Amino acid sequence: MACFIVSAAEAVVVKAVEKAEEKKEAKREEAGEVSTRRIPLSRKLRWLSYMLLGGSFLLMFEHIWHGEIVPWFPFLTAMSDHADMMEMFHEMATVGVCMALLITFVWAGVCIVAERIARREDSVATEM
Repeated sequence: MACFIVSAAEAVVVKAVEKAEEKKEAKREEAGEVSTRRIPLSRKLRWLSYMLLGGSFLLMFEHIWHGEIVPWFPFLTAMSDHADMMEMFHEMATVGVCMALLITFVWAGVCIVAERIARREDSVATEM
């Protein structure tokens, strides 16, 4: 019913952290500090926010398609009845959190693989 809200909320938090990290990286660049990271953390956080927002929008579309989200108040059909609200909160706490965690774990795997590829490309470039 509203499981996509959890991923969307995480995406908002990640986007705020990403912007803060971009400012820190810009300050480090101005100070002349050399970064040891091959892929900046802000770029990795952008990947996570894209993954979370993409999944949220797809789920939102699916919920609109099935009539669980409507264009009038209260927007979520489950919000009109107390029993449905409890079911919706339970779904958000179980399914929504699990989906957000799964996306975050997949993102962590992608970051690890991307760093290894970047490290390998650097070592091949130095050998030549």
